[in-house]
Amino acid sequence: MKTIHKFRINPGKEPTRLTLKRGFRVVRCEYLVAEKGVYLWVEQPLNVVTPTVEGQFRVAFSGDPVPESFQYLGTALDPFGPEAYHVFELPEAESTMAEPVPDTVLLGQTQYRPTAGR
Repeated sequence: MKTIHKFRINPGKEPTRLTLKRGFRVVRCEYLVAEKGVYLWVEQPLNVVTPTVEGQFRVAFSGDPVPESFQYLGTALDPFGPEAYHVFELPEAESTMAEPVPDTVLLGQTQYRPTAGR
């Protein structure tokens, strides 16, 4: 079985780090006006024994340089503002987390659960 979870990613030079199940796939990125932020929807396996990996994502504004190794995922537009948010995935992290943390996301040092019901 698999599921799709929604995650907020922050614009700027620092990547947003998410703890995801190996084999994850980003299926959508969008700017949500009501929440004033850029979000990713990520499909990932539900199997508890699937190891976790750290996915790193960066939001760049139009004209911002990004390294060649970053993979473009999509563009999220603010329909009421002048900004376009370009979403990139950084190359896969070398290390896999030792212990899976089911259904949580690491942003900095704080753990967050994915937004439920969306």
